[in-house]
Amino acid sequence: MNALLLPLLLLPTHPTAAQTEKPNIIYFLVDDLGYADCGFNGGKDIKTPNIDKLAKEGAILKSFYVQPVCSPTRAALLTGRYATHTGVYTIVRPNAPWGLPLTERLLPQALHEVGYTTAICGKWHLGDYQPGYTPTQRGFDHQYGHLFGAIDYFTHRRDGKPDWYRDDKPLKEEGYSTHLIAKEACRLIQNQARNTPLFLYVPFNGIHAPHQVPESYEKPYASLPKPRRTVAGMLAAVDEAIGQVVAALDEKGLRKNTLILFSSDNGGPGPGRVTLNTPLRAGKGTIYEGGVRAAAFATWPGRIPAGQTLQEPLHAVDWLPTLIKLTGATSAQKLPVDGLDIWPVLTKKARSPHDAILLAGTKPGTAALRMGDWKLLVGASEADAEEGSEDKKRTGKLELYNLADDISEKNNVAASHPEKVRELRLRLDAFLKDAVPSGANLPPAPSISPRSALFDQKDTNKDGKLSLEEFLKGPSNQANPKQAEARFKNFDTNQDGSLSREEFVSQGKKESP
Repeated sequence: MNALLLPLLLLPTHPTAAQTEKPNIIYFLVDDLGYADCGFNGGKDIKTPNIDKLAKEGAILKSFYVQPVCSPTRAALLTGRYATHTGVYTIVRPNAPWGLPLTERLLPQALHEVGYTTAICGKWHLGDYQPGYTPTQRGFDHQYGHLFGAIDYFTHRRDGKPDWYRDDKPLKEEGYSTHLIAKEACRLIQNQARNTPLFLYVPFNGIHAPHQVPESYEKPYASLPKPRRTVAGMLAAVDEAIGQVVAALDEKGLRKNTLILFSSDNGGPGPGRVTLNTPLRAGKGTIYEGGVRAAAFATWPGRIPAGQTLQEPLHAVDWLPTLIKLTGATSAQKLPVDGLDIWPVLTKKARSPHDAILLAGTKPGTAALRMGDWKLLVGASEADAEEGSEDKKRTGKLELYNLADDISEKNNVAASHPEKVRELRLRLDAFLKDAVPSGANLPPAPSISPRSALFDQKDTNKDGKLSLEEFLKGPSNQANPKQAEARFKNFDTNQDGSLSREEFVSQGKKESP
């Protein structure tokens, strides 16, 4: 081999923090979007020009998997871990005494460690049981929007109670929520320091019920029956909002160094009436393809080749390890990650790094496995789990489909392929052997003092102790670092160079954090 070529062959295909400026990262998560609602994924009746343009500029992900309902997908995205490991199988509802466990390390925490400004504009949906569960305690510098789902788009209320916040503090504000979320996202981009990378997570509540939109957005779709007509207007408003955010990037001169990710949080509900999941079977709340395969793409000018349509099976859990490696953040953490680095798939058309993907249902024991072109389902039902009628329609039988020939899951071939069923069942059982119970069924977590919640916030690598670097985080400590370092040494009663929870809480009770 030519000696001059050898160094070129040894160059890494994955950009690192040392090789390139850290990218800005924007994740658009559209609530309850159907697989075929947008034009880039086959939609015909709703115009989504801004979304479609972004999709064509990057890689369309035809086999991108999520969870069947809202909260579990958000947990998977932010932790890189399956529902079987986080315990978030189902929706975290208002006043529920649980949420995404505080032991989990979240993507914004990892990115914050390497200098990112982190912000969420939109729907959180991972709990507010105690102060430690809210976004600004989980790695986000800024929070704006609502903590739960199904809010009124104009009054921002759910069940008669307001659900609208800025930095986790109640905010009274008028306006259509999709418009407000876009406005805040644009404001953050405009105010972002050019030498500081931005992670902006934008989980719209559109197009989730209640189906509401200003009349002007509905008018172009007068020929569609309701509720599809209203949903079309809602998606048009989301498309407009995404266009505004991208325009803000362009105006700031940040577009060329911004990775934009897009997906739904689950399959569309009411397929054929509310949303379109064509050609997939069933919809939201199910483990059929219509419930767990999402419309998705990734775009980054000059880094992800434009005009790609990728068929490789990927999962929402893959974004955390991919982005951690891309940004140079540390992958070291207490809890193991289920996701894998998919950057070579996006940039080099590599095969999926997964030999199999787990598709957990909304309760333990209901699950599917995607392995190559084959898919095995256990305890599947076509009912939307969010409707509460899932158990009545559950068949309990094993189902096997070859998605290469039968993407619509019409022909169950389990009876004619017993060896394939056995092979996939063994792999599925291996995935499920260490599955944890649903957090919704566990006793309420014990109350956490504000000081203990602050410990969890500062403990970004989740190793159960605070280093000096972790302790120094926070405006008051950064304003007086020498004084803060002296306090650290005073708190460190056993002089081991770190603070246990007990040391941090007991020694600092009378002080401001």
